[in-house]
Amino acid sequence: MKTRYSFKSLAIFVLAIAQLMLALDYTIIYVTLPSIGQDLHFTASSLQWVVSAYSLIFGGFLLIGGRMSDVLGRRRMFMIAMALFGLGSLAGGFAPNGMTLILARGLQGLGGALLSPATLSLIMSNFEEGPERNRALGIWSTMGGVGMSLGLLLGGFLTSYSGWAATFYVNVPVAVIVLILTPFVLAESRISSSQQRHFDLSGAISVTAGMILVVYYLIQGPEEGWTAASTLIPGIAGVILLVLFAIIERRTANPLMPFKLLKNRSFSGAVMTAVIFSASFGSLYYFLTIYLQQVLHYTAIQSGLSFLPLTISAFLGAKLVNRLLSVTGMAGTIGIGMALGAAGFLLLMPISANGSFWGIMPGIILAGLGQAIVFTTMFIAAGTGMEPAYQGVASALVSTGQQIGGSIGLAVILAVITAGLGPGHGMDAGSPADLNHALHWAFGMNMVLALAGIVVSVVWFNKRRASSPAALIQMNER
Repeated sequence: MKTRYSFKSLAIFVLAIAQLMLALDYTIIYVTLPSIGQDLHFTASSLQWVVSAYSLIFGGFLLIGGRMSDVLGRRRMFMIAMALFGLGSLAGGFAPNGMTLILARGLQGLGGALLSPATLSLIMSNFEEGPERNRALGIWSTMGGVGMSLGLLLGGFLTSYSGWAATFYVNVPVAVIVLILTPFVLAESRISSSQQRHFDLSGAISVTAGMILVVYYLIQGPEEGWTAASTLIPGIAGVILLVLFAIIERRTANPLMPFKLLKNRSFSGAVMTAVIFSASFGSLYYFLTIYLQQVLHYTAIQSGLSFLPLTISAFLGAKLVNRLLSVTGMAGTIGIGMALGAAGFLLLMPISANGSFWGIMPGIILAGLGQAIVFTTMFIAAGTGMEPAYQGVASALVSTGQQIGGSIGLAVILAVITAGLGPGHGMDAGSPADLNHALHWAFGMNMVLALAGIVVSVVWFNKRRASSPAALIQMNER
């Protein structure tokens, strides 16, 4: 029993470190962008592709990455993905010019797209449904919050004292350690030989190309204009390809993404929650960083330290999930998390251009608690009653919901701010006072979205409408 517990602890350690690395890389790049642009001679417009190349490939390959995990083996794909991410990081650190760095970021994005669903499905397959899995997901999700905060702090420190390349190199030893440990602590998991292992090539091509074009539209829309031909045409083409994907999936005998998964109310609710979660909580780091660095004029290191209360509260929030689930159920737990987030955003709305860290601390503590509770619970919901053969693609769908929700949510919030305040008074405002006013609107929109999340939790996870795990498995088999 003690040996089994030790191996379980090592297993969640490896999976949590993978999540830490992905989350850290998400925020660390923003701190390094000015130095990268200066050293590699990026133009202002081309510098965004250091971020966009990662997002584009990550968002486009998530679904196919999830299905590859199910078919080829989750541990195998986890190791391949970790190796790709490590190689991309190494290439990024050595990049002699801008194009090489953008290609390296694309390789990191591919590694991330394969790694994210593989990590989640390994948690689902290596830990039994119930408290054991919930605990593992709590640790995994907490490391995500730690990674995002640590990325801001570590990015400022490494860029200041070692140069921007060090922010890429830091991933390499982590990847090597994880690759060494993985064969010993994680059990392989895949579709059994008695099940159909056909790979839906036409579905994979249409959904990957469609997602890449839609994500491209969401990335470029704010820069070039939502109705500009250079963004609108790829966006329409992406939607057409996704519609084609839906037609293919309904007609093929062995679909990449069986639509019967959406009949599982716990799973479809998790996808909806993921969209709203990223649209609200997902932009918190973005807006807080703007406030700390552009309004209060904190350094990158000071900004990173300011996020520590959010990280600590996320630790506490993740530890509350099992207890909340036993008392309030799925709907109540997600509803409580969303309500805490809404309260946190409400406390952040009155921020002042002459404020301080202490003024935002109550708000970010509540937001951190809510963030951890919702994030952990939505992945518990995604795995509840899910047929084992589709754990990878189910995890990928929830992660896709996060990607789309984050992009659309930020775009909508910025559009509302611009419409409400007018040009020159939004997030591109010149004075700290005008920028601070725009942030009031941003946190207000975050609060509205979090309140919408409470409604979703009641509608999708209502006990009278949701099925038991056993019933959900039977429904999936149909």
